[in-house]
Amino acid sequence: MKIKLTLAALLTTLNLYTLTIGEAPKNVTIEGEKGGLVTGGAWNSNMLKNKVFVMFYVDPDEKDVNEDFSQALKKKHYREKGAFGSIAIVNMAATWKPNFAIEAILKGKQKEFPKTIYVKDKDKTLVKEWKIADDASNIVIFSKDGKVLFYKSGKMSADDTQKAFQIIEENI
Repeated sequence: MKIKLTLAALLTTLNLYTLTIGEAPKNVTIEGEKGGLVTGGAWNSNMLKNKVFVMFYVDPDEKDVNEDFSQALKKKHYREKGAFGSIAIVNMAATWKPNFAIEAILKGKQKEFPKTIYVKDKDKTLVKEWKIADDASNIVIFSKDGKVLFYKSGKMSADDTQKAFQIIEENI
């Protein structure tokens, strides 16, 4: 009985730190001193609708962890196949690097990839509000109605990548 209670408590605790597959996360806005769109203005999670979105939520120190997945995703040309979007949210509070340096890099990325939405999170807003993993590379796939279809924190395996592409293709 004690083992069952411990296991139930552990599973409940683990659930507090992840997004729930099949559910839309609560609406969140990042703006002002807490960050926002690299192009200026507020970012709101309601923007994650009407397309299948792949969201990268990344600590700048972990930016290369899922570079293989990012490059493979580009080669798929999903924008040409249907309603697809990508968003990169940088967890700027997770690094020692100065904000001005990160912001300069993000402005360059926004120019290089104008169809990707770039967002600055200076206050770990998604860590606090969605319980997304901190100090990590996170990938979340959202359905056209804003529900979570896939969530991975850390390095994507070959199986994770295959599953992510299958989910995108089934939902575009």
